[in-house]
Amino acid sequence: MLPLGTALPFAAITAELEAGHARQVSGEPLQPQTLAQGPLLVLFICAHCPFVKHVEPEITRLQADFASRAAHGPAEPQPTLALLAISSNSTATHPQDGPEGLRAQAERQGWRFPYLYDGRQALARAFRAACTPDPFLFAPAADGVSRLVYRGQFDASRPGNDSPLDGRDIRAAIAAVLAGEPVAAEQRPAIGCNIKWHPGEEPEWAR
Repeated sequence: MLPLGTALPFAAITAELEAGHARQVSGEPLQPQTLAQGPLLVLFICAHCPFVKHVEPEITRLQADFASRAAHGPAEPQPTLALLAISSNSTATHPQDGPEGLRAQAERQGWRFPYLYDGRQALARAFRAACTPDPFLFAPAADGVSRLVYRGQFDASRPGNDSPLDGRDIRAAIAAVLAGEPVAAEQRPAIGCNIKWHPGEEPEWAR
């Protein structure tokens, strides 16, 4: 897992976008320079994974609860949490996770946050993302750098079990960040489908 305190890999995001290897497939226009200015939740997801399908309603609720945008005039609140979704699955093995599939997924769920297709899988490597869904929460630190404060499960809910899908773990981390409090150090890893690496390109740490 990416160590807590790791700086947001901002350079990797901007480089992949500028080179066209990563591209936005849906959502409000991404302004990369704003990513490190406040709390940021990065979600590695995809269109086909049953674990992602299971948490889609909670992702939608997170958007509604924490990332509302001032779309209807200046009186509306600015977002308190930025969301960014990334899909890194190889379309050689899973074509349903290509840009069209991701765009259709976002439209079904009403997601307005930026959704990136990571064609070269460089972003998955930069974050050491292992599965879908795999959330990473960053917050500005005292040194002015946006650093990782949480990486782990949404909650204990899984497809087929009886635990409620309530985002208990990720919500507790977000609430702590927004309150200016430390995030609990005990964090349970995310569980889901492995990221589908391009054939023959799976990184050693993901094996």
